[in-house]
Amino acid sequence: MVPPATSAPVAPSSTLDAQALARLRELDPDGRAGVVRRVLEAYQGSLRRGLEQLAALPPPSPEAVSALAHTLKSSSASVGALELAQVCSEVERRLKAGEHQGLERDIAHLLEHGKAALHAVATILQG
Repeated sequence: MVPPATSAPVAPSSTLDAQALARLRELDPDGRAGVVRRVLEAYQGSLRRGLEQLAALPPPSPEAVSALAHTLKSSSASVGALELAQVCSEVERRLKAGEHQGLERDIAHLLEHGKAALHAVATILQG
């Protein structure tokens, strides 16, 4: 289970970008193949595993956090979790540049925005 974030509140969006979702729907215009549902379910599972992995890192290494941020960046953008994708991009850039101060804050932001994205995906899948 993903623990609560310990950073200052940042009020991440609990919605997915409508244009990104529309692009996914274009792949299956009549919805018969269930592309949007399958993509969102795959993303949900991958994001959940990534956040659990991030929360369980026993001291977190900058390399592990950077790799996870990299993994989540594109998949988050493709489903419309743009705030999470942006946070992933910023964290990855900083860590690759050797800026390791604030690693715990970065982890907290990834967890917080990741949980908001999970909520947004779950809302769509339940609807």
